[in-house]
Amino acid sequence: MSVIAVVEHRVLIWSRLRIIGAGMRILPALFLGLLLASPASATGLIEYHMHMAPEGGARRVALTFDACTGKVDERILNALVENNIKATIFVTARWLKRNPAAVATLKAHASLFEIENHGAQHLPAVDEPRDVFGLRAAGSADAVRSEVSGGAAAVKAAFGTQPKWFRGAAAEYTGSSMALIKGMGFRLGGFSITGDGGATWTAAHAERAVSAAKNGNVIIAHINQPAKPAGEGVVKGILKLKADGFSFVTLNEGF
Repeated sequence: MSVIAVVEHRVLIWSRLRIIGAGMRILPALFLGLLLASPASATGLIEYHMHMAPEGGARRVALTFDACTGKVDERILNALVENNIKATIFVTARWLKRNPAAVATLKAHASLFEIENHGAQHLPAVDEPRDVFGLRAAGSADAVRSEVSGGAAAVKAAFGTQPKWFRGAAAEYTGSSMALIKGMGFRLGGFSITGDGGATWTAAHAERAVSAAKNGNVIIAHINQPAKPAGEGVVKGILKLKADGFSFVTLNEGF
């Protein structure tokens, strides 16, 4: 693990604002370790943001991918393997069951991939009965606990490792659910750049967003949507960063 100062902050999202579009990023002032909260959104939920502190003259980004449900985007997985690029993959128990070949690939390249917890059933880790971006939330503290522990157990069974990080479906939380997750011993897997808009963007849009990453950014994208054009753009954006001299680290290496 890299020995660096860790700069993390959480932001209450106003009007469900997400970091979208090429080049959009959290203001540099936030990187100085300030913990800021904007006015509460209409949803009242928290989107957790994080950014790696500078380390020497190297330019680094952390690629993080959600493997929610469904299949594997081999365009992304193959590009990471072929180019020796590290990434953190957040997997659900559902995805692990449905993709044994992808699991075998991840295990065969353990030096590249850090496997972390995306939950058991891909339920937003929100301890209130509500919908979050069209997904029904876990709905209670006990249900959040079950979602987190079930996902961790699935990772341990598939890879023999205990995950350290958790990212819930939709990547939004309440303050109480965040405290619960941290109390279970997990760190929250945040981000500072959205790379594919939940796999809904065009290839060109995703390419611009990913390739616009700056030193220290944590990128979130999806590796479970092979039929969506966004994956093609994510790959092109990553390869542009590589060509520009960026290095890629896992969350455990960056924080």
